[in-house]
Amino acid sequence: MILVTGGAGYIGSHFVLACIEDGREIVVLDDLSTGFRDAVPPGVPFVRGDFGDWAVLQRIIWQYDISSVVHFAGSVVVSDSIADPLGYYETNTTKTRTLLAHCVASGINEVVFSSTAAVYGPPVTETVMELAPTNPISPYGRSKLMVEWMLADAAAATDLRYVALRYFNVAGADPLGRAGLRSRNATHLLKRICEVAVGDRSHLDIYGNDYHTPDGSCIRDFIHVSDLAQAHLSALDHLRVTDHSVILNCGYGQGVSVLEAVQAISGLIGRDLPIRICDRRPGDIPAIVSDTTLMQKTLDWSPRFKDLTHLLDTALSYERQESASRLSVA
Repeated sequence: MILVTGGAGYIGSHFVLACIEDGREIVVLDDLSTGFRDAVPPGVPFVRGDFGDWAVLQRIIWQYDISSVVHFAGSVVVSDSIADPLGYYETNTTKTRTLLAHCVASGINEVVFSSTAAVYGPPVTETVMELAPTNPISPYGRSKLMVEWMLADAAAATDLRYVALRYFNVAGADPLGRAGLRSRNATHLLKRICEVAVGDRSHLDIYGNDYHTPDGSCIRDFIHVSDLAQAHLSALDHLRVTDHSVILNCGYGQGVSVLEAVQAISGLIGRDLPIRICDRRPGDIPAIVSDTTLMQKTLDWSPRFKDLTHLLDTALSYERQESASRLSVA
């Protein structure tokens, strides 16, 4: 059985849906600090608890006969990590060390880890390969890179094998509307764009329009969350047929600027999106796009939702659904 930490969160809940559709047996561990209990479908075993709690892990591992771990749980907001670096090192690094120690002690030797493109820092070239230098400029990025180091060292000393997936910018929602990004204080660009589009936010703050990019706004590589969920399934399959641990970029290899995303959503809703230009934020990287050559060669995976308009449409549909739900409750 697969232990899914953070399975009630944004990306984790989409992975849970992918597992159900693929017939995989899973148990979800989540403390619900940012996740939602109803994001885990009925019938899926759920434990509310801290992934850094040794006793909780021990109970789950023995009760459910865990053979693999897919680790989504953690803190992910760059600006928050700058304000509270020790909190991020505690959650993302120290607690993950406890999780990995339990895996080694229990003979669980398959781990898929949700890392981040933030480990690169400002890239030397706009498109980055996995062998590019790692120079994170935020505690968030450093906390994730430390986990990658721990995984590599543990794999060298034990039977542990891993796939670390370096996410670029995750966006979108389940095309059937079963899951999406629900946090009301999310910092994800496309989430905030959709909130403006449905009237739940008055305007979109754009942090900097004076970068050395074609339109002055930051450039990002977006990947649909459902495609990312499938990549995790493929990563598990990779570990079951090979002894080879690997770090892989997760993106589409295409850059989209903030202003291009605004224009695209404006086209979907038929009106201009109100924006406000603000100062740059600490920790933001001007432009970063993935080179996915290694991922395409390593995993049996290909994207299904690569079109930006479709990605935005799933995010917008889910935001409309959430907005209507909030209004009905009010």
